[in-house]
Amino acid sequence: MYIFVTAVVLFAAFGVAMLSYFINAGQMERFYKRITLDSAKNYVTLTDADYLKRLKAVVTAEEYQSVRERADQTQQEALVVDYLKEQGLWEQYETEREKLRAYVDNISDIKYLYIVVWGDKGSRYNMYLLDSDDVPVYETGFYEEREAEFLGVDASEAVEPTISDGNWGWLCSAYAPVYDREGELVCTVGCDVSMEDVMRSRTNFLLSLFTATVIFILLILIGAVIFVQKTVIRPLNRLTEGMKRFAPEEGKQYEEAGVIEADLRRNDEIRDIYEETRSMQIRILDYINSLTNIRREKERVEDVVRNQEEAIGAISRKAYRDSLTNVGNKEAYSEKTTELDASIRKGEAEFAIVMMDVNLLKTVNDTYGHTAGDAYIRGCCQILCETFKHSPVFRIGGDEFAAVLTGSDYQERAAKLDGMKKRFAASEKDDTVDPWQRFSAATGMAEFAPGDADSETVFRRADQRMYQDKQEQKKGR
Repeated sequence: MYIFVTAVVLFAAFGVAMLSYFINAGQMERFYKRITLDSAKNYVTLTDADYLKRLKAVVTAEEYQSVRERADQTQQEALVVDYLKEQGLWEQYETEREKLRAYVDNISDIKYLYIVVWGDKGSRYNMYLLDSDDVPVYETGFYEEREAEFLGVDASEAVEPTISDGNWGWLCSAYAPVYDREGELVCTVGCDVSMEDVMRSRTNFLLSLFTATVIFILLILIGAVIFVQKTVIRPLNRLTEGMKRFAPEEGKQYEEAGVIEADLRRNDEIRDIYEETRSMQIRILDYINSLTNIRREKERVEDVVRNQEEAIGAISRKAYRDSLTNVGNKEAYSEKTTELDASIRKGEAEFAIVMMDVNLLKTVNDTYGHTAGDAYIRGCCQILCETFKHSPVFRIGGDEFAAVLTGSDYQERAAKLDGMKKRFAASEKDDTVDPWQRFSAATGMAEFAPGDADSETVFRRADQRMYQDKQEQKKGR
């Protein structure tokens, strides 16, 4: 439990902290990229594209490159200055460079502002024209290897700003194209904004965020441990102790057997566990005590069945009894039908057959076991025997019984059958007793009528009516 709570808190806290960090970092990056690109685009509007086009044409020529290399080797700026003067470009050159410096001085976020001539998309080099930094004049026309992040980039449109950590530290770089009046690409304005302070602030923010998250996690964990201990661990320990005290024995009441009792004023899963545990203990104790009731029921059933001795007559003397219910078995019923058929042939027959099929036996067996199922069968049989106490009763199948009504039972057959149905209906609805004591059965009755060839005809008619009764009961459930 504690490990789970710790893992959840750690995951949630660090997840929120990292999400906050990345959102903040993303916003800062987008802000500086926009500033850098806007600065480059703004300066484009200040450039003299025609002059830059003429300067580009001069410095890309072989003659100038030869002068520039000689000046670079000898560290003599005058060679390049004199050459530019000869070309009539020097005064405007100084003006354009001063303009670059003034723009940088007025916008504090910019670290470098420069004008370059990009090579084509596949080129690996760019050529510098002008730089706001105080670099030697012979740097004009210098070819510098392009940074890796710009390889393959087409500079005819504004270049997507990038943030990188290179030789000049953390910079945000953006490039905006300069076109002449004919719409031809002349050069590109490059702008670098320093990100050193931003990255330093981001690192400090991350450290602060981490520290605050650790402190927050510790406070949450301490609170969570106290909460779990109070709301989960202690109640579970009380339930465990209560379960250990439970000692069910036959004849004991709930308190004597140690049925769990806990004052849990809550409405959650712990309360559900407590209620289910208590209900289970009660069911166990009730089941144990019900075994005694089942035995007593069996004795009562045996007393009732003894009253069937006279009705069963010769059949009972041959011990044709069902071992579970003590009524006649299938062989006994066969003997009885032989007697009935003989009376039919003599023209002396006057009887009715009541069929009974036990309902819900499979449910009782599957849910409460076959011991309860046997008690259920005996209980249903007892109701049949008590209803027609002057007539023989037979168990002709696992859950099927037949009663052959004669004498007073035959004379009062309709009323008695109706009373038996009501008794079954009331028993099924009685929720004050155990489920296997809520007896239910489908019944059907048929009387011998002139024209019936044998007792089997009467039996089939009773069986059909019993089946109809079962179907009607299923519809009512």
